[in-house]
Amino acid sequence: MKPTEARGPLGRRALLAAAVAASATGTAAAAHGAGTSPAADSPAPAPAPSPAPGGSAPAPGGTSPAPGGSDPAAGRPPFPPDPVSFRSRFPADGLVTNEYAFRRPGDPQARLHADWDVTSGSLFARWTYGWTGVPDDRSPDARSSDGTGSCVFRLVTRRRDLQDVAVTFRALVEPPVTTPGTPARDWDGAHLWLRYRSPDELYALSFRRRDGVVVLKRKSPAVPGGEGVYRTLAEARHPVPYGRWHRVSALARTVRGGVLIRLAVDGRPVLRTVDTAPGALGGPGGVGLRGDNTSLVFDRFTVRRSRLSGLGYG
Repeated sequence: MKPTEARGPLGRRALLAAAVAASATGTAAAAHGAGTSPAADSPAPAPAPSPAPGGSAPAPGGTSPAPGGSDPAAGRPPFPPDPVSFRSRFPADGLVTNEYAFRRPGDPQARLHADWDVTSGSLFARWTYGWTGVPDDRSPDARSSDGTGSCVFRLVTRRRDLQDVAVTFRALVEPPVTTPGTPARDWDGAHLWLRYRSPDELYALSFRRRDGVVVLKRKSPAVPGGEGVYRTLAEARHPVPYGRWHRVSALARTVRGGVLIRLAVDGRPVLRTVDTAPGALGGPGGVGLRGDNTSLVFDRFTVRRSRLSGLGYG
């Protein structure tokens, strides 16, 4: 790659895709190394300073199109131009926030964010993308310099007024790993949260699991005041390739008799259901992302007021 080709958004995305082609071992070593730059093995100019732990944002499959590129699978945006309620914005590089900040907000070293809370794990920016970092089971410090804790990654908006919304973003999911504290499980992978009220009340939409199943679930207490338990609302088999960018679209809307939930991947509807069971989450909440034993990169996370014509369902 010539130096001039690494400039601008497309150049950065190419670098990200190239960086993701690194092996899991090499990526993990770089992420926990001392000041390793993702461009250290590339002739392209080094990008902005690396986050701590400094390493390459994983995106295996260097030929994969990045957001904004010519990805024929992505198709046209599945949403009409509805008013935007929320859009994620990150710096060029560095730690955004982590579970340390969530648990110790009064600590002057804590890295807080105006829009996001990380209740478990670490959130980094990598060339303005959001990234979990290399997943491990270490408890992160104020700068996530000795580990990410992102084998259990939980990210949610601070806003709790998002009710009838449509969410779109692009995601790149790495193959799941294991750690000493987190063995392999069927649900390892990446998930979207809608109408998040608390860790015990939310809708979870699994768009890439280890077992290749996409699932819509509701988590709510079985008894008032109790812990939340999951109830499967819909599921189907729909594995998508790891290490490539995919467009994820979802909708939640209160309708007569329940809550309509839809999920589409790369413009293709994969699940639809109406939650009519007692305890359906009809009110507002937050939105967020969950990762289990996987490295997740995401971009253009946008929340709009939903319309039933969205998601390409017709």
